Amino acid sequence: MSTRRLAFALIAALGLVSPALGQDTDYGQPSQYSEGVDTYSQEEMVETVSDFFGVTAEAAAAVLERVFSDLGRPVGYVAGEEIAGAVGVGLRYGEGYLTMRNGERAHVYWQGPSIGFDTGGNASRVFVLVYNMDEPDRIYRRFPGVEGTAYFIAGLGVNYQRADGITLAPIRSGVGLRAGANVGYLAYSRRRNWLPF
Repeated sequence: MSTRRLAFALIAALGLVSPALGQDTDYGQPSQYSEGVDTYSQEEMVETVSDFFGVTAEAAAAVLERVFSDLGRPVGYVAGEEIAGAVGVGLRYGEGYLTMRNGERAHVYWQGPSIGFDTGGNASRVFVLVYNMDEPDRIYRRFPGVEGTAYFIAGLGVNYQRADGITLAPIRSGVGLRAGANVGYLAYSRRRNWLPF
């Protein structure tokens, strides 16, 4: 059994996520809102991500090219910071602002547990591309994800999360040491919750 499937089996046994999430998920579907809805262009996001992380436009373009190829143009983004740590079981806490292409903004907190073959800690800046979400309030829910499926380009790590048709693509860059693979979820909320569940 692969590490990924074993980790999913563990977390499903704990009741944290549905066992169906252990199946391979095709995130390579373009955004449903790519036509007729105001979205961010790749050029706009390259400039914003470059400024946010303090990286070159070439580095930002390298990571965004992959995400735009997989998911299309986002309808919004969350810019913020987070801390995380794990020794088998992990916790993650973050805070930032959701900005929709139409100008709507919302303060967002997130927190969540994880379990897997994962050890270490890190503090990160996080930039989350948001897809298939027509109202800012729809972000306030749990989004399962698989950290072990993250890919790294130009020093930035990316993974995908999906719930109720909404897809999030968190891009992280930070300090610390953390290695391994884990599964879990992030719960986005209007207020800070210290209990990750």
